[in-house]
Amino acid sequence: MNINWCGQSCFQIYSSQNKNHQVSIVIDPFDNEIGLRVPKLQADVLLISHDHHDHNNIKAVSGDPLVINGPGEYDVKEVVINGIPGFHDNSQGSERGRITIYTIEIEEIKLCFLSDLGQKELTSEQLDKIGDVDILMIPIGGTYTINPTEAIKIMGQIEPKITIPMHYKIPKLNIKLEGIDNFLKSLGIKNLEPLAKLSIKKKDMSTEEAKIILLQP
Repeated sequence: MNINWCGQSCFQIYSSQNKNHQVSIVIDPFDNEIGLRVPKLQADVLLISHDHHDHNNIKAVSGDPLVINGPGEYDVKEVVINGIPGFHDNSQGSERGRITIYTIEIEEIKLCFLSDLGQKELTSEQLDKIGDVDILMIPIGGTYTINPTEAIKIMGQIEPKITIPMHYKIPKLNIKLEGIDNFLKSLGIKNLEPLAKLSIKKKDMSTEEAKIILLQP
C-alpha cells in the first residue's frame, strides 16, 4: 500500500495486492483557491469528510469514483470503510458544523482519517467505533481544528502505531494555520525527514514503538 499526501487533508491511498485487485482511494481533495494546486488524481473511491472548499473538490478527481460523503458502513472492492460522526469544533458543531471521521481497512491495515476534527477529545462512542488503529491521519494546525497539544492528547486516546500529521501550514497555503514545528517539539522530536510517500505492508507494522511520519505534499 502507498499513501501520498497532497497537502491540507488530501490523501491518495493506492493498493495493489495483485494484478486483478487494485484500488485507488482519494480523501478530501481541495480547491485551488487555498493556494495549493491539486495534482492529477484518479480514484475508485472518493471520501469527502465535509462540505468545505478545501475538502470537497469532487471535480478534481477522475475515474468516475464512488463518492462517500457521510457516516455509514461501506464495503467497496474489498475495502471496508466506516464513516463516524464528529464535530468541526468543540461546541457540538454549533460553530463550524459536522465532519465525518473515516476508518479504512485495506490489506489488513486499519487507517483512521480524523478530518477537520475540532473536538478536544473523542467520545467513548467514537473511540469504540474507531477501534484499534494502525495509521492515523490527524490535523494539527489549530485555528479551524485541534492544535498540536490537543492532537497529542487524541493520539493518546487512539494509540496508533503510525501517525501522519496533516492540515498544517506549508509553503503557498494561504489559510492561516500553525506549522509543524510546535507539534514535533511537543513530542521531543528535533529532526524528522519527510518522505515522498509511505509504502507499507502489514508485516512492516511495528508493535513496539509508535512512529511519527511526515509526508511531502
